[in-house]
Amino acid sequence: MDTKRNYTTELEQIRQNYYDNHVNQTFYNANKLKRRFSQCRSGISMSIWEMAEMLNEIVDESDPDLNLPQIVHLLQTAEAIKKDHPDKEWLILTGFIHDLGKILAHKDLFNQPQWAVVGDTFPVGCGFSDKIIYHEFFKDNPDYFDKNFHSRHGMYEANCGFDNVLMSWGHDEYMYQVCIHNKCTLPEEALYIIRYHSFYAHHKENAYRHLMSKKDYDMLSWLKLFQKYDLYSKEHIAPSAIKDYINNHKEYYQCLISKYFPTKVRL
Repeated sequence: MDTKRNYTTELEQIRQNYYDNHVNQTFYNANKLKRRFSQCRSGISMSIWEMAEMLNEIVDESDPDLNLPQIVHLLQTAEAIKKDHPDKEWLILTGFIHDLGKILAHKDLFNQPQWAVVGDTFPVGCGFSDKIIYHEFFKDNPDYFDKNFHSRHGMYEANCGFDNVLMSWGHDEYMYQVCIHNKCTLPEEALYIIRYHSFYAHHKENAYRHLMSKKDYDMLSWLKLFQKYDLYSKEHIAPSAIKDYINNHKEYYQCLISKYFPTKVRL
């Protein structure tokens, strides 16, 4: 039995986070947040490793599975990939950086509410699929009854491709934009994984096929492959062992990061 993403015994904070997310992720709000953050003009710069360390000060209120520092999750995801795919350095690094966009929630940096940072992502500007977690909360979203957005395709053409669809704003899209604006050299597959790894209604529940392009079909196998490492690499580590675990991997990942990213990235 799959015990991951089990929301049947979730904490109230998880339900509240998803309620806030589903009510506030309107087309207008998602577009406004994308315009605000996607140019990476905050004036803040730091290394990729520093971003990972800062995530330890953030508790993801949407995740029922994770009770470890975020950097441990990133390392466990990357190490699981490395074990199975030691020849794919780009995929290993993707595992390490995929959640770095959660830095948007850091209180001393961007201080964004968690509904605008974490949780499953989904298209806005068209009908909300019943495959989205807690889909019943969308009845309180202003777009739910908007005649321009309520239909299956909404404002989009059939098979237009997800790159031409406005997604709910969150850490996926933000980290994708950080990669693009800092001219990282990761391949297209890596950027696609970063951008859509939280789009569970698509890669887990097979929703939104009517919006998929050939590129989306070609990339789907990478999302499904990545999903198992993101979810099933979460293993308990004793608190007393966490510091050594991180330090034992630091040199390898700093070297790997330097192959694809500048020393400092603009946020």
